[in-house]
Amino acid sequence: MTSEGSASSRRRGLGPIGRRLLLAFVLVALSSVTVLSVAAVIGTSKGMAASEDAQRSETAAAVAVQAGDAYATAGGWEGADLSAASAAATVAGARLVVRDSAGSAVFAPGQDSGMSGMGGMGGAMSGRGQVSEPVVVAGQTVGSVRLGFGSPATNAAQQIAWSWIAVAAVVALVAAVAVAWFVTGRIADPLARLADVARRFAGGDRSARAAPADVVAPGELGELARSFDATAQAVVVSEATRRAMAADVAHELRTPLAALQAGLEELRDGYMEPDAQVLAALHAQSVRLGRIVDDLSQLSSAEAASLTIVRTPVDLGRICADALAEHRRDLAAAGMDAQERLADGVWVSGDGDRLHQVVGNLLANAVKFGRPGDRVTVSVRAAGAQAVLSVADTGPGIAPADLPRVFGRLWRGVADTTASGSGIGLAVVREVVAAHGGTVRAESDGVAGSTFTVILPLIASPDVVR
Repeated sequence: MTSEGSASSRRRGLGPIGRRLLLAFVLVALSSVTVLSVAAVIGTSKGMAASEDAQRSETAAAVAVQAGDAYATAGGWEGADLSAASAAATVAGARLVVRDSAGSAVFAPGQDSGMSGMGGMGGAMSGRGQVSEPVVVAGQTVGSVRLGFGSPATNAAQQIAWSWIAVAAVVALVAAVAVAWFVTGRIADPLARLADVARRFAGGDRSARAAPADVVAPGELGELARSFDATAQAVVVSEATRRAMAADVAHELRTPLAALQAGLEELRDGYMEPDAQVLAALHAQSVRLGRIVDDLSQLSSAEAASLTIVRTPVDLGRICADALAEHRRDLAAAGMDAQERLADGVWVSGDGDRLHQVVGNLLANAVKFGRPGDRVTVSVRAAGAQAVLSVADTGPGIAPADLPRVFGRLWRGVADTTASGSGIGLAVVREVVAAHGGTVRAESDGVAGSTFTVILPLIASPDVVR
């Protein structure tokens, strides 16, 4: 079963993080829809009221003009025909009251004249349902018209508008919840699948990996899945390396231990005399054991070099000169010639003893695999912002297929079965150089020698800094 399938079978609906995300999305959608709906209701109400007020004012102005025409025709309010003005008010849904300039009612259909007539109209002639306009004839105000519209005519329109707003709010909320559910699933499902894969990996299933769809997903979720896969692969490689190293160490220790044990048993049983030759052979096996243990200790120390190195400004050329001087006797004993090309003032920030160990291991490696008449050249130079150290030899070289593995633990090469040593020296070089923030590489064509190049960050001379 794939990781995606197992996660799906394990999980029903949204998990805890999915529910929290969905709740957050729904709350945001609900608050947004509520704010927009309230704003729409208020805006609609105010807009309709403003439109209705403007329409009523226009109606009152038109009625005032008709009342003025009737006044001018009759030569006064006495005998004025206000039926046209009353009809216009009735069409607009209002009741008309006409007053003269003294404030006395001259027209109030169905009511007595005077203020008593106004009281009979009740709430229809009060509040925002009442609109007044002066009646002007020949530039003089001869009276006024007052229209009582009763209940606002916008109530029905507002009810319709509010109904549509409510429907739109519900539809928007449902759509928002649906989208929130979909988005939550797109976020929570990959996380749930990845959590399931992580549990299986922690439980010992080293083949557990993120689902292919999650690996190619865009954004942070895809990055998380790819990072998990890379981490899982690194753990698998590390475990394989650890097992291989344990097997290699056991193999390296088995031979001298077996020889030492066999020799001691023969001495114990009296099959051999404890003469100088036998004791020397046993001593050689114990020395080999000690050398292997020392090499392993050096590798462990080098792997923790980032915690133990003491950085100071050091002259890389001087370190190489000192290391070469220590190994000249070994080079001469192997019949090899040594040359140096060391530039002055190539300063790096690092631990002098550790860097001395790097150069010494590279020279020891050249001696180990060199032949009489071969030449070793140690060079140091500055290249831009980098210090470049190289140890080149004219020995038998390294097979191109073996170059990626030369810095591995306990690796001595397929053709190096007769070479002494544990195969840890170059691994120590790699760890120490990495702890100094540098890189090391090996180059060879497999025929005409090998070149090991160390690149470290270059710093200014301490004298210049001071």
